Amino acid sequence: MKIDHTAIWLKNLEKTKVFCRYFNATAGDKYYNPKKEFTSYFLSFETGARIELMHKSEVVNGTNTNNNIEQLGIIHFAISTRSKLAVDRLTEVMRKDGH
Repeated sequence: MKIDHTAIWLKNLEKTKVFCRYFNATAGDKYYNPKKEFTSYFLSFETGARIELMHKSEVVNGTNTNNNIEQLGIIHFAISTRSKLAVDRLTEVMRKDGH
């Protein structure tokens, strides 16, 4: 397993993407989901580490989404298990351990 990426909610997606060039990050293509009004970029580093820069107006404005109030800043980190089978196995182990 490895840490796949960390995700950050931002006020200004484009400005932050440009700023990250100082750290030799390469930005992937812009992703846009019109239904959710969600936009993001994945930044990749030579080491394989990635950061997901994310923007959604309701997060920037602090409005309620599905009874959750999301805030700017680091929101999650993702761990890659490399396969669905590995996820299923790990899930079963966690269930047996009471999680």
